[in-house]
This record gives sequence, structure tokens and C-alpha cells, in this order.
Amino acid sequence: MKWEDNVRRVVPYVPGEQPKRKDIIKLNTNECPYAPAPAIAKVLSEYTTADLRLYPDPNVSGLVKSIADTYGVKPENVFVGVGSDDVLAMAFLTFFNSGKKILFPDITYSFYDVWADLYKIPYEVQPLDENFCLRKEDYCKENGGIIFPNPNAPTGIEESLENIEEIIQKNQDVVVIVDEAYVDFGCKSVLPLIHKYDNLLVVQTFSKSRALAGIRIGYAFGSERLIQYLNDVKFSFNSYTINRLTEVVGCTCLEDKAYFKETVQKVVNTRERVKQRLSKLGFSFGDSKANFIFASHKSVPAKEIFEALKEEGIYVRHFNKPRIDNYLRISIGTDEEMNTMLAFLEGYLQKREG
Repeated sequence: MKWEDNVRRVVPYVPGEQPKRKDIIKLNTNECPYAPAPAIAKVLSEYTTADLRLYPDPNVSGLVKSIADTYGVKPENVFVGVGSDDVLAMAFLTFFNSGKKILFPDITYSFYDVWADLYKIPYEVQPLDENFCLRKEDYCKENGGIIFPNPNAPTGIEESLENIEEIIQKNQDVVVIVDEAYVDFGCKSVLPLIHKYDNLLVVQTFSKSRALAGIRIGYAFGSERLIQYLNDVKFSFNSYTINRLTEVVGCTCLEDKAYFKETVQKVVNTRERVKQRLSKLGFSFGDSKANFIFASHKSVPAKEIFEALKEEGIYVRHFNKPRIDNYLRISIGTDEEMNTMLAFLEGYLQKREG
């Protein structure tokens, strides 16, 4: 059909499987295993349908102020979107327009090349080293922009602040985006550097450490000029990106700092315990600073273990991609969920290895 000649064709991002089965253990999408801040339940119970007849605040002023207050920046340094994916996509559209190739790692969040293709942005992937770390020298050449996660996804590896700042310092003629979706689980944020470099955008999310993947809130920090440019594009695209209920929930979530710290610490404690158990079972992995572990077994192929776990009703993530096709990304669940998975792996591997 002739109309198809003018269709924008892209290979879409493939998220982790969302199984319809009941009574499963879901460790494949890096969701928080615990409920969000308790006060949110009260907010939801008191919210009335009458509130839905009005448009939301296009500036999301309340949520922007809450985020700014929480992180000690000015509201002018904060941008909010519908999950960090929306924020990142808006940043691609806004900042990567030079016609030069943008740079990001070869093993990274698999939405980056999708956005680049969608917006027709040329790109060049830079191979991580043998330890799945950035090679900073790869990012010291001419480019149209840089983006990478810290800690990285799906490896969970943290980059040093020194290396990150060197990359930013040597690329002040383009925008550098640091995607910190998992930063709260033990990684140091580069947020303070936005006051030193006006080309740095730091992106975070409520989906992981704040247990609000279902409500969709992402946010970014940057210089006032960067944030203004993002808002200009946002308001040219869709003024009402955050609904009224989402804004209220987001503000309420930020109020309970003690619960946030407690939840994050529970995930971290479980992660470190599971690392020890997996190591004894013959798995190897980097020192994850995220809410998942990226592991490979010494003798049993990852795809086989993935299928065995799935048949048992335990879902983890397997990427059929070069360099990482023998790894499993295992999200951190509750202690009970992780114990069930570990017990199954122990029995399965004993039988498998004879």
C-alpha cells in the first residue's frame, strides 16, 4: 500500500514480560517488592471523582516544588514527566539535534537506540570493557551528545564520580545525560554537578526505590536553561502530561523520608545476602549497586536456567544479545521470594551438575 511508504518504521523497545499467571514470583522488571509510602493509601481513598473533571496543573508546580525541596535545588532546576522514559525521550528530542552521532554504551538500557531511531538521531555505541565499565577515553571524541546510566542497566555496575565528571568536563559543547534510575540503592549521584556544568542533565524516577512504577513519575535535574528548553518542547508536545492524582501521590510519597530509607535498606540487605548465596551456587556477577543482580553461572547456560525458573513460576530477565546472552538479570524481591528462588536453583543445579 502506498501510504505505508511514508510510515515511520522503528524496532520498538521490548519491556520485561508481564505474565498473566497468578501465584508467580516476578523478578524480571526491577519493580520494588514493597508497597509505596503508607500515606498514599489514605490519599487514594479520599480522592473524589469530582477532582477529575478539571485539567491538571500543566506546570506540575506542587510536585516540582516537592522534588526541589527534597533534593535541595530550586524548582527551576526540576523537570517532571510521565516516568523517566518520558523524560529521557523528551531529552533526546530536545538536545540531540546536531546531526552528529550521540554516544552511549553497547551494553545499556535498551531504549536508547529505540529513541535514537525514532527521532532519526545518528548514534555510535561504545563497548564497555571486560568488567562492564565505561572507558572514559571513548567519550572524548567529537559527538552530538552522551547518555549512560549510573549504575548501569542491566549490569548494575557503578561508575566513579571522577570518571563521570571527566566525561562531562571534556564534553561541555554537548548535553550529557546521566540516567540514575537505580541510584538510591547504593550509588553516588552526580546531582551536585548540575551547579558546576550547565550541560548536565540528571534523570531519576519514582518507579524503583519509591515503589511507584504503576503511577509513572520521572524527573530530571539540570541548569535553569536546560530545564527551560525541556519545558518548551514539552508544552509544544503535550501540556498536560501529569494527571492530578499522580501529582498528589508523588508529593505524598516524598513526605515520608523514613519509610523511603527503610524500604531501600531492606532491598539492599536482601541483595547483599542473595549475592552470597548465588556465589556459593556457582554464579559470578559484578558488584551491583542497583535493585537487581546480573549473574552468569559457571557451567549451566543462562537460557536454560531462565526457562527452568519460568516453568517453576519464577520470572527473571534474559537478554538474547551479544556479550550478555549468558547472563540473567534477577530483580530483588522480598526475602521470602528470593529464598524460594534460591531453593529452586540449589535443587536444580545439583541435579543438573550431577
